[in-house]
Amino acid sequence: MPKVAFIVLISSLTQNALAQIVGSWTSIDDNSGKPRSVIEIVERGGKFFGKIVTIHFNPGEPPNPICDKCEESDQRFKKKIIGMKILDGLVKEGNEFGGGNILDPENGKVYRCKLWLEDGNLKVRGYWGPFFRTQTWRPLTTQP
Repeated sequence: MPKVAFIVLISSLTQNALAQIVGSWTSIDDNSGKPRSVIEIVERGGKFFGKIVTIHFNPGEPPNPICDKCEESDQRFKKKIIGMKILDGLVKEGNEFGGGNILDPENGKVYRCKLWLEDGNLKVRGYWGPFFRTQTWRPLTTQP
């Protein structure tokens, strides 16, 4: 019986770790430090995906933007950014999630990426060759 309890405990802890990135996260604008968008992360078949569900618009921005800077060969080219999948194919790798990519709809570029939790926030790092940029996304319930 103790073995069964141990297996159940380990299984529930593993599921909890996976579920920690699942949910809604607020991305923060690198320049202004203000909320930029809300991204919803889901898990399907052991892989993690994220889509933009809300954009916090700045004055003068179009209310329903499209990804006109995406590559023409990308299926997201000229599609609405709200509802767009920007995180694709991430898998759990130890304490991180990697092996997937992220789209920056503001410049249309796709980057390799990895995610990890740090102090209750989600760290999102995009790679372009040896260079990288890291953003901190906050849980939706946490305001800056």
